[in-house]
Amino acid sequence: MSRLLQDFPEISTETWEEAIRNDLKRVGPAKKLVWESPEGLRINPYYRSEDLSGLDYLETAPGDFPYLRGVRRTGDWRIREEIEEGEPRRANQAAVEAVKAGAEEIEFHGVTPQTASELEILYSSLEDVPVHFHGATENLVRLLMKSGPGHGWSTDMNPLLHIEFARELAVLDPGKVLTLDAARFEEAGATTIQEVGFALAEGVDFLASLEALGIEADRAARLIAFSFAIGANYFFQIAKLRAFRLLWTRAVESFGGTGEGAKATIYARGSRWNKTIYDPHVNILRGTTETMSAILGGADSVTVASFDSCYKRSDAASRRLARNTQIILKHEAQLARVADPGGGSYYLEALTDSIARESWKLMQEIEGEGGFQKADDRITPALQKSLAAREKAVTKRQWVFVGTNKYPNPEERALDRVASQTDGTRRGAEIFEQIRLRTEQYAQRSGKLPKILLAQMGELKMRLARSNFAYNLFGCAGFEIIQQKFENTELLAQTDADLIVLCSSDAEYLALASSLVAHLKERKREIPIIIAGNPDAAEQLKTLGVEDFVHVRSNPVEILEKWQARLRSRE
Repeated sequence: MSRLLQDFPEISTETWEEAIRNDLKRVGPAKKLVWESPEGLRINPYYRSEDLSGLDYLETAPGDFPYLRGVRRTGDWRIREEIEEGEPRRANQAAVEAVKAGAEEIEFHGVTPQTASELEILYSSLEDVPVHFHGATENLVRLLMKSGPGHGWSTDMNPLLHIEFARELAVLDPGKVLTLDAARFEEAGATTIQEVGFALAEGVDFLASLEALGIEADRAARLIAFSFAIGANYFFQIAKLRAFRLLWTRAVESFGGTGEGAKATIYARGSRWNKTIYDPHVNILRGTTETMSAILGGADSVTVASFDSCYKRSDAASRRLARNTQIILKHEAQLARVADPGGGSYYLEALTDSIARESWKLMQEIEGEGGFQKADDRITPALQKSLAAREKAVTKRQWVFVGTNKYPNPEERALDRVASQTDGTRRGAEIFEQIRLRTEQYAQRSGKLPKILLAQMGELKMRLARSNFAYNLFGCAGFEIIQQKFENTELLAQTDADLIVLCSSDAEYLALASSLVAHLKERKREIPIIIAGNPDAAEQLKTLGVEDFVHVRSNPVEILEKWQARLRSRE
């Protein structure tokens, strides 16, 4: 160790910052690299050991209290698969096939056995497989208590909505059979801090409610698990699960619970909010990074939805792709072998601590207002505000959906495949998807797509840059787009396009537009002209007849909806 320290002597913070300033041409890192997240956390360009001073729990091992690094000694998790067949026999057949193909846990949707014999059919050949019931009722739970395989089942039943029943279950101590659904917060727009804070407040409310009924904290805590949706921000999602485990331990302890009873069980699945119907195979990539976040964050079981589940009922092939995402990560990437591989990363540990501190403050504020069940006037507006901010980022294309609001394939068609859409979840890409679906509907009625000509003229660098920008913008509406270089406006005026987008440099636009308008008038043609850019001569260009300008400060949705309506009116 001493030889290693000699080879790599300690470098001071001042030396690091001087090196960064030199690389950035004397601009300090605070001006260039410090990023503020939607949660308001300041993310530094680098971290050092002093950023983690005082965090004694970082010295603990995986499986040790306070469970920051997970509740298990390894990184293993269970591969959960959703089964949507409603009839017990068909559901059982689908579940057995999934298990044979690599699933390790089953979640039944819309399967509600009413009798012991129906339950026996459902469980046939699944005796050793944990089973989760989505949409469970008290009657089903009672049936499971009598006939089910003990700790091998769980439900999505919210215990706060069934407090007396939860008390009855806690006395019997059947294990973690109820679930507090934190996934709904993420899909309602919550920031990471809101997700953790609201989930924690809901869990604290449950502990307090059962404490008032004479149930000790350990029994109450052993009754519930937590379900989280995993979003796109890779490291934040890892830190989210780590922070929640740490805080849940602290919450249970404050009610007198022990370390063993404070172990949080976490079910994770990919967020539905960021899936798209256009370029849907990108959903496979999204699902992969989300799954990795869940695994590295220490989730107990993980669900990967089929890439096409947001617009149709998944088939065997898409379910297999989803299942194999986890199988590859477990058996080829070997992510199950090491618990908390991100432990010790200064960035991840500092991020976990920041999320934990701010989430605990949020939970305390909710408690100060009477608890989670009395805080709807606070929680609902907060979610609406954060969702609006998230959707604004999508609209401005700061939140990128590859293939939908950026880098689209204009030739792709989705109208036929979404005709039987069944997933009613609100998704971020919908505003762009609806624009594009309207274009397809127009094409079905008229027999043709609106044709947009991106006319490249003048200085090479600017014409290519602005042509590519316009292609990336108008392609999001699914128009027919032609990129073509023209030597003069006389040839350009002969186009049969429905809309001309001039792509050139600011200095050349006035002369080009003036000449083009003159040639169009000579031919008595009325083709709208748009300028790609925001030149100083904008007012003069408007006087000539230029109808719009598209640039980085434009609102993409407003532009696309405006010209979609204009071109549709020319039908």
